[in-house]
Amino acid sequence: MTDPARFPDPFPPPFANAWGDDRYGLWAAIEVDGGDVGIVTQMFRWIEPGTFLMGSPDDEPQRNNDEGPRHLVTISRGYWLADTACTQDLWLAVMGNNPSHFQGDLDQPVEQVSWLDVQAFLQKLQIRLSDCRVDLPSEAEWEYACRANTTTPFYFGEQISPLQVNYRGHYPYRGGQAGEFREKPLPVKSLPANPWGLYEMHGNVWECCKDEMRSYSLQPQIDPIGNDAQRGDKRRVIRGGSWNDDARWVRSAVRGFVSPSDVGLTLSFRICLRLNQAASVPAGPPGRASGASPEPRFRRADRFGALEYKPRFVLRRRDGNGRRALWDGDRPTQTGR
Repeated sequence: MTDPARFPDPFPPPFANAWGDDRYGLWAAIEVDGGDVGIVTQMFRWIEPGTFLMGSPDDEPQRNNDEGPRHLVTISRGYWLADTACTQDLWLAVMGNNPSHFQGDLDQPVEQVSWLDVQAFLQKLQIRLSDCRVDLPSEAEWEYACRANTTTPFYFGEQISPLQVNYRGHYPYRGGQAGEFREKPLPVKSLPANPWGLYEMHGNVWECCKDEMRSYSLQPQIDPIGNDAQRGDKRRVIRGGSWNDDARWVRSAVRGFVSPSDVGLTLSFRICLRLNQAASVPAGPPGRASGASPEPRFRRADRFGALEYKPRFVLRRRDGNGRRALWDGDRPTQTGR
């Protein structure tokens, strides 16, 4: 039996062309018609409401002062977060150009885009997705999703290697073994996902957040948004570190910032979709309302690059006429709207 408490209301979300459930949790996908580029697909993960400790503890090796004090943060509303950074083909499909320095594989993250450029992208994508709000995650939402119910420096644990994260491998974390320095961003989904199905949250490219820098305090926070008037500037938060950073800079708690017009070879972003109506469910253990990881009931189609599972309901999707098709194995059957 499917536990209805695990599913947001509504599910499937109205923006989705395809959706399902696997070992990471609920997912939904959009398809963007890029004309000559073709149809570009982006998958999103449902991030449930919950509470976590934001920032790093005082004894975390190689921490920075602005990562503390560590404090309790509640994310009161769920959201859909892209499982990868924005790819060059998705940017090309929406904007009609590719500003990236590292070209040759359209599955690489788009880079050399500023926070202001990203706002223009989100506005254009919003026109195509009228059933939700197209946004960036807040800094708190980003760290919550990155940690995925972990408290260690990385969601992999206390240490990382270049087999897990794309960073400047010659400079490992707190005495770890040196490794490969790739000198460029990898195509998305090249490295293992975190427990909530999000890829390359550590390293590869810095990711823009929606808010400005805020000063941390011990006071518990609910849905904090940075808008620190005391700083007297409009610096925007970036998170995750990049392919060109030492290991210490790709930890979950690390905070960076850019001016809204800054561009660089390491700067990109990850899309967040918010439902226009009630999108929250009762806050429980972060990541899954049930706190469990049941056997998957859906199989993702090969086009989403997923593992193959024995199907029950394999995939539900909407066809070009807006109808829902229930795919059972390889046999599609049409249903009404």
